[in-house]
Amino acid sequence: MELNLVEKTKDSVMIRIKDANMTLITPLLHVLSDDSNVSMVRYADEHPELEDPIIFVSVKKGTPEEAIKKAANAMSKYYSALDIKK
Repeated sequence: MELNLVEKTKDSVMIRIKDANMTLITPLLHVLSDDSNVSMVRYADEHPELEDPIIFVSVKKGTPEEAIKKAANAMSKYYSALDIKK
């Protein structure tokens, strides 16, 4: 999965995702949408053969990069704390 910055403003960011993995993206979107500092989270999946999906994150407070890092860290802690037995 490759991330490319499409557009950045002071309070929003748009990221294009090449070879998107929904197993990672779906929980990330949920954690971002639960963040009180995030005002909007969108996932746009246009025609899969023509365009890569895009994530748009807008924040009320802080920066969108901080919100994404915070969400990724929360996901990492959650999944590393699971007791997975084989």
